Amino acid sequence: MFFLKELYEDAKNIKEKDPASRNILEVIILYPGFHILVFHRLAHFLYRHKLLFLARLISQMGRFFTGIEIHPGAKIGRRLFIDHGMGIVIGETATIGNNCTIYHNSTLGGTGKDKHKRHPDIGNNVMVGAGAKVLGPIKVGNNVKIGANATVLKNIPDNVTVIKCNKILYSN
Repeated sequence: MFFLKELYEDAKNIKEKDPASRNILEVIILYPGFHILVFHRLAHFLYRHKLLFLARLISQMGRFFTGIEIHPGAKIGRRLFIDHGMGIVIGETATIGNNCTIYHNSTLGGTGKDKHKRHPDIGNNVMVGAGAKVLGPIKVGNNVKIGANATVLKNIPDNVTVIKCNKILYSN
């Protein structure tokens, strides 16, 4: 039952954040950013219960239908808004906090250099702009905005805006 309540909360969040959506039913039926959350929440449940093949099968079905790839091991908080979504990749050891927004063609991935923890930890209330790449076992603080096409390879403190070339603009 909690599974359905959490998904309803996700759909309601998408409806509130996307000015193009008219109602929650439209979000549930038409939004690939919502559909991938359904696939991921099921796949992550299976992953946590060591049903790894089945978890990967569900996640790959989600990728096929939405164009969004989320490894079943990724930990995603509440009320994630994936806008447009196509081309998003979220790696196995990535974590995403609550109330985050991720735009199309973004990657929360690895660098290929790390063995165990390979993907970023994203705080609460983070916006990842279109085409942004957040790579490696780094930490992105709360209330961070990552600009379109930025590449982030280092830890980012709370309340910061990051733009191209790892330049950090401090904002209040």
